[in-house]
Amino acid sequence: MQSVCQRVGTCSSCLKRQLNVFLGLIKWQRRRVPACVRTIYSETGKWEKNYGLQTRKRVENWWLPRIKDQFCKISETDKSRPKFYVLSMFPYPSGKLHMGHVRVYTISDAVARFQKMRGMQVINPMGWDAFGLPAENAAVEHGLHPASWTQSNIQHMREQFDALGLSFTWEREIMTCLPEYYKWTQYLFLKLFEAGLVYQKEALVNWDPVDQTVLANEQVDDNGCSWRSGAKVEQKYLKQWFIKTTAYAKAMFDALSDLPEWYGIKEMQANWIGDCVGCSLDFLLKVNGQVTGEKLAAYTYTPEAIYGASHISILPSHSLLNGNSNLKEVFQRELIPGKDSLTSVTAVNLLTNQEIPVVISAKNNFENFLTTKIGIPSTSAEDAAVAKDLGISFTEVIETLPNGLEKVVNSGEITGMTRQEALKAITQQAKNKGIGGDLTSDKLRDWLISRQRYWGTPIPVIHCQTCGTVPVPYEDLPVVLPNVTTFTGKGASPLESAPEWVNCPCPRCKAAARREIDTMDTFVDSAWYYLRYTDPHNTDRPFNSDLADYWMPVDLYIGGKEHAVMHLFYARFFNHFCRDLKMIKHKEPFHKLLVQGLIKNQTFRLTTTGQCLKREEVDLTGTEPVHLKTGEKLQVAWEKMSKSKHNGIDPEELVKEYGIDTLRLYILFAAPPEQDILWDTKTDAMPGVQRWQTRLWMLVTKLIEARTSGTMPNRELLNKKEKAEARKIWEQKNLVISEVTECFTKDHLFNAAISRLMSLTNILHQASRPLILHSAEFEDALATLCIMVAPMAPHIASEMWKGLAHMQNKLCTHHHWDVDVLHQSWPKVDPEYLQPSDVVEMSVLINNKACGKVPVPQQAARNFEEVHELVLQSELGAKHLQGRTIKKAFLSPRTALINFLVQE
Repeated sequence: MQSVCQRVGTCSSCLKRQLNVFLGLIKWQRRRVPACVRTIYSETGKWEKNYGLQTRKRVENWWLPRIKDQFCKISETDKSRPKFYVLSMFPYPSGKLHMGHVRVYTISDAVARFQKMRGMQVINPMGWDAFGLPAENAAVEHGLHPASWTQSNIQHMREQFDALGLSFTWEREIMTCLPEYYKWTQYLFLKLFEAGLVYQKEALVNWDPVDQTVLANEQVDDNGCSWRSGAKVEQKYLKQWFIKTTAYAKAMFDALSDLPEWYGIKEMQANWIGDCVGCSLDFLLKVNGQVTGEKLAAYTYTPEAIYGASHISILPSHSLLNGNSNLKEVFQRELIPGKDSLTSVTAVNLLTNQEIPVVISAKNNFENFLTTKIGIPSTSAEDAAVAKDLGISFTEVIETLPNGLEKVVNSGEITGMTRQEALKAITQQAKNKGIGGDLTSDKLRDWLISRQRYWGTPIPVIHCQTCGTVPVPYEDLPVVLPNVTTFTGKGASPLESAPEWVNCPCPRCKAAARREIDTMDTFVDSAWYYLRYTDPHNTDRPFNSDLADYWMPVDLYIGGKEHAVMHLFYARFFNHFCRDLKMIKHKEPFHKLLVQGLIKNQTFRLTTTGQCLKREEVDLTGTEPVHLKTGEKLQVAWEKMSKSKHNGIDPEELVKEYGIDTLRLYILFAAPPEQDILWDTKTDAMPGVQRWQTRLWMLVTKLIEARTSGTMPNRELLNKKEKAEARKIWEQKNLVISEVTECFTKDHLFNAAISRLMSLTNILHQASRPLILHSAEFEDALATLCIMVAPMAPHIASEMWKGLAHMQNKLCTHHHWDVDVLHQSWPKVDPEYLQPSDVVEMSVLINNKACGKVPVPQQAARNFEEVHELVLQSELGAKHLQGRTIKKAFLSPRTALINFLVQE
């Protein structure tokens, strides 16, 4: 056997290639490479009999770059072909992959390869959710610019993805931090602004009084202190940007019923949205009869009874009392703690023009997230009690007829309508006037999107003293982030330190104005990225509608359960909005949803401090884990893998130790996708899939050796028993094709698919040498097995196929032996297998105990007398029933079973 160095020729390109292979080998090694290195068929044309450590490494080194390049070369979209869009949630570029990444992307990779083999035009795109706080923190702590830190992390993670053999459609790669992407995020923001779905109002933020800066929730520790200064964090009202997601609440709630089962996620979405029975309406505030210019939106459960409104109730914690409102002093002066406080502020209903007083409620909380309610005594006994107690007059607006029907009275043009008719009329009028009316719940709040950060999408708005809030013209997009170089984590947004960027002319009056210095929440970037993937290089619009209509909806969306509420809700919102703009035709963005579980490992915490210990600091030799140094008993728990908890496992180390295919198979085999994997208790799965790969390789070795033995294969040389065995192999092959295909298309139970492939492997290992040599059934079943393994373990499958393809004296001509395994068509069940059999194998039970099976003609299998007689005449009947008294017999044609009850 030649060594790698001996085979290197004089061609420089060959030399470079061979050296790369050799260097790859060195990288793989954790110990010294033996002098005699095993070779593989793809390199030498000679089949290596055993699949050991060195063979595995050579196989993966050889096939890793080849299968990556094969999959990633995508031609122009052919809209005449059926498509499959598989999408895994794109990662934040933290710089290092963890096992959760490996799981989600292994699943999407296997599905993408499977669907491509089925003849689908597949995209499995990848990108980067690249804006966010960690990059800014890195700038503060290490002096690295967020852009440099992010780009460096992306480069490293791309290399890690490649090392795992993942087949992403890299030509569609997107990065949300690049202007060519966030230009269109800004474009969609302006569309929302035009539609009246974006507004500003005061909202509470986390305020660090020492650093004088706003903190994200994750920058506040468990004790409510700032991560940086250690100061006690305060709640402060600041003007914030909101997207009016409540306007789509009812539509999004109703659309859930059109979606397939989402493993309980639909229920989570419905619960997040809540029952959309009421709506908010806008009021104009006055004090002492003078219009203040301030508006107030208030919720009611019964919009149809709005003409009967007596007052508006606000909570003592409302921003009108605690923020920067001009009415703050009035409200604070007239507040009587613990009592309903009637104020001198009144609210004019912009729909009915009725003027009613504002009451500060005695309560500290309303239902769910409400802070403002319209009091309507006709429909609420509580509202009636408040009105009577404060001496506020009101009008009854609901009348119950003798037949029980409720009608609206004393209500202007809606008088005489039923409550349902009045509800529709009032909400439509309010929507037409742009003053509310969208049916929503008391749980759902509008989406606060502004962040006092640098590293995010700039909000495309300019503030002018004359013109007010002015949107940036479309032709001026993108509003590009300035190159800020100093990050302290203190004071105002870093954007304030770029006056040449902040100060700009007003687009309308050309006077001096200021840009908005808040940036958008990163959830906005990820709320439409699935649409950009359909047309990622478009410079004229966010995406081409025809391309989006072809690729959408996403056929399978894969991600963690932690994103199953907010991200999913925001993504659905953007899709509904784009549909209303006629940018796309599909209402919902995702068809099937696969929510994968976590990969957990044990954590060991000190009971006294809660500190997590490294595994090498733990004594595991006794009945209970204890601290190695102190002997202190430890709290042991299964938790999500985390660097800070010292329970993480580096995927790169696992690849070095076990190989890519073994890690992929382990991830898919250890548990169904939606279940958590408990790492230590599932270590039996790792040697299990290792042994299986060895057994697969042995099957190929057996067939190659049989066909190169000098004896020509000849089916006629098989005896009757061997032909029956061949028939059994054929049946099992077809059964497994059916089952594995269903696992991939319906429930995505990859563990079950692997289990079925293992069972077919076992059956093939039982085959006799004559069967291996002379039967086409064995060859076909092994080739089919190899094809079905390929989406999950592409490297070993590619090498096994190469060995089979160059094998002498093949009997199966329907396989495309001249192309690699990943380019084979996914196997189909043979039509003959689908035909109803002429013979039914009837299970025979005696006193409810199985005794065997008797072949019965298909036409007789439903006739009790015929089955009864055929069983008695059979060899089994003669052995077990002859001479015994049969008290009764029962036939089940559906399950092909007959049960004899006999006298013992």
